[in-house]
Amino acid sequence: MTTLLPRVQAGSFLTLHYRLGGLGGDIINTFEGKPATLSLGTGELSPAMEACLIGLEEGTRTTIELPEGVAFGPRNPDMLQWLARKVLTDMGDPQDTYAIGDVVEFPTPDGKGKFAGVVQQTQEASVLFDFNHPLAGQPVTFEVQLIGVL
Repeated sequence: MTTLLPRVQAGSFLTLHYRLGGLGGDIINTFEGKPATLSLGTGELSPAMEACLIGLEEGTRTTIELPEGVAFGPRNPDMLQWLARKVLTDMGDPQDTYAIGDVVEFPTPDGKGKFAGVVQQTQEASVLFDFNHPLAGQPVTFEVQLIGVL
């Protein structure tokens, strides 16, 4: 008698190692540390990546290549926004300095979450942030090893 291993379905709770990479290399890689835990359908992974996991059996290790813009959508020029330094000072440490490439976290309007932007340019009175996902508009390599499926 063979025992069927659990398969990923909508709402599954997963323990897994995963790696996300784009044209510039890896954005996240848990294979060298602790595995991640997450629940499908809660926004922890993009819907396109969740769809790739549905039906996979516990113990599976696979690499999935997602075409340009599929995993995190296309780059959106409206997600580039200038913020006045006064706003940044009011939200954080008045002594903060900003350099190109810095990742800065901001609270969501309801104060319950966070989102991040990457500094693109700095001027005396303002800073240009890119709020696109770092892999938006890129082909994405999604490598996953499913350790546990509940």
